[in-house]
Amino acid sequence: MDEQIAPPPDTVTFKRTHFYTVMVVIAFCAGILVGYMAWGRGSRAVAAQPAAQQPQAAAPTYRRYDIPTEGSYSLGPQDAPITIVEFSDYQCPFCVRWHDQVYEQLMAAYPGKIRFVYRHLPLTSIHPEALPAAEAAMCAGEQNAYWQYHERLFANQQSLGENLYDQIAADIGLNVDAFNSCRTTHKYQAQIQADMDFAIGLGVQSTPTFFINGLAMVGAQPLTTFTQLIDKELAGEIPQ
Repeated sequence: MDEQIAPPPDTVTFKRTHFYTVMVVIAFCAGILVGYMAWGRGSRAVAAQPAAQQPQAAAPTYRRYDIPTEGSYSLGPQDAPITIVEFSDYQCPFCVRWHDQVYEQLMAAYPGKIRFVYRHLPLTSIHPEALPAAEAAMCAGEQNAYWQYHERLFANQQSLGENLYDQIAADIGLNVDAFNSCRTTHKYQAQIQADMDFAIGLGVQSTPTFFINGLAMVGAQPLTTFTQLIDKELAGEIPQ
């Protein structure tokens, strides 16, 4: 019978150590695999939550202001479903931009549905001709020419001043003497100041500022911003 030669003791120890090491590595890898599968199932479960459980966006809030219009010049039907009150300044570049780019398109988009009201907010600290221009427009109104004069002021904003006020009055056929008497006595300054005080009391800080059925809109916003709000208002989607 052949005699087997027993391996040296250190060789046996090495083989046993190697065996245990391999088993530990296999167990560690198996643990990672099980954990990954469990984590994946958990992640899919979270992602599959019903939409009803997801957080909902807060509904917009609206505040209506009571904006009187008596004594102010307006265009459009008195009983129009939409009343837009603009607080504006004849020397304000953003006011003339809105007037040139939005005003006519907006009125044309809702024929017979908008009453447009102009109220004064001359920013006298930065626009020295805003108040005299507003007074001139009001004096033209005494001769039933407010809106004609209003349009000419915006069309010639870069030339506001005494010469322009007289020139517009002559061009549109006003009694220039009566017009100048009205201006030099500052007949409408108190009414314009009342508009200013009212706007400032509401917290209005810039021009143009609009109130659409009492809903505030600040700045020379594009046409679509107005139409979106007006459409919601006409559809009854905004709380009264």
